Amino acid sequence: QLQASGGGLVQPGGSLRLSCAASGFTLAYYAIGWFRRAPGKEREGVSCISSNGGSTYYTDSVKGRFAISRDNAKNTVYLQMNSLKSEDTAVYYCATTRRCHMYSGSVNWFRPADFNSWGQGTQVTVSS
Repeated sequence: QLQASGGGLVQPGGSLRLSCAASGFTLAYYAIGWFRRAPGKEREGVSCISSNGGSTYYTDSVKGRFAISRDNAKNTVYLQMNSLKSEDTAVYYCATTRRCHMYSGSVNWFRPADFNSWGQGTQVTVSS
């Protein structure tokens, strides 16, 4: 099972680091994605990291502001979020996948159906 943590209330321009910890299985065998769901909106893929951490992917709206990383020795994946905006307000979730894949479109996107073992989310609220 995955558990996301580290959310909270932060002012615009602030930073948060989310953690995704695994229990009962070895995270190192999987690529891991971060998704978010804002009120009234569909679930949106934010970022993905390969199993060995060598490849990372981001949706356009967070490029240059968010950074995904992992520490397989700690069985944990992180999402460092900087320069936060009000539109980043959402519940953030992590999930496993065999391999990160972004689909092309008007914006590049991740497909939730490609992911499994969804953990409980953590609320991020960006507000002054």
